[in-house]
Amino acid sequence: MNTPHVIDRRRYLSFPAMGKRPSLPWRVLHRLWGLAFLPYGLAVAWMKGAPGLGVRLQCVSLGWRALLGGDFRRAFVLIANPMDSFRYFEFDFAFAAVQGATVDRYFDVSSPRLLPLIIVRSRPGLTADMLNPQADDLKDTTAVAKTLGLLARCRLDSRRIEDVPFAEGTFDLITSISVVEHIPEDTGAIATMWRLLRPGGKLLITVPCAKESCEEYTNLDEYGLLSKDKEGFVYWQRYYDHAALADRIWSVTGQPTRMRIFGERRLGNYDQNVARKRSDPAYPFWREPIMMATEYGHFESLDALPGMGVVAMEFIKPSAAPKSRA
Repeated sequence: MNTPHVIDRRRYLSFPAMGKRPSLPWRVLHRLWGLAFLPYGLAVAWMKGAPGLGVRLQCVSLGWRALLGGDFRRAFVLIANPMDSFRYFEFDFAFAAVQGATVDRYFDVSSPRLLPLIIVRSRPGLTADMLNPQADDLKDTTAVAKTLGLLARCRLDSRRIEDVPFAEGTFDLITSISVVEHIPEDTGAIATMWRLLRPGGKLLITVPCAKESCEEYTNLDEYGLLSKDKEGFVYWQRYYDHAALADRIWSVTGQPTRMRIFGERRLGNYDQNVARKRSDPAYPFWREPIMMATEYGHFESLDALPGMGVVAMEFIKPSAAPKSRA
């Protein structure tokens, strides 16, 4: 990935084309290498205080279930590389927030599939409505849910958030992890989620953040849901500063009842890491939890961030909810 080109708070990222895929024997050896170093990586991460290791171990348990079911490819992913980077922080925040909450109806808006599946698995009898307009990703989520024996408890929907048919106040819990930043009309999406949440219910959201807000555009159209501009770039995501959070999210929900910030300790760490993952077939995924403990950390405010971070927010809808502007 080239150095981001910044114009008027817009970052343009150019990802190089993927190189030739390594041979099958090389890929097998690389995966075995990762599995061999996995216990060491998790042990060091635990000693250094990495977030999300409890959820990470749940993924290992799911991997063994997939292995016993004969799905060896998904078993490897769940055991060796189920989540990366900020997911350790985001999943840890969201799963902890769900504990002890009364949840009869649960709605997930396009979060990485493992979080809603882990929540469903942790609560016998709970059924989730899971929204994902990206067809290929929804297909993979269906396959993973089936492998894990959870498909009967997951209602999967390919509609966009503005097209869902649910009535106001339907859900006790709504999660949307690292999604809202990819929606150009983010305030409208938040308003829909807030409308669907019952009074007393929880809304859990995470979004990228920085000291100053900006928008990213990339030449890689990963989701295939938006149009490219004349230079071949497509809207990718938004970084929220305090003013953007207040204007685009809190104007609908009010202030969060709980908020935590997690980010890179050195400017550029995140961009370098993303570039290497997309270009280096030998990338050591087993080291991800160590990286989260040593190169990233918690911050008291957005103004304290040296670069890119993620803000996780918990909202509890009051009986007299603030009026939405959307």
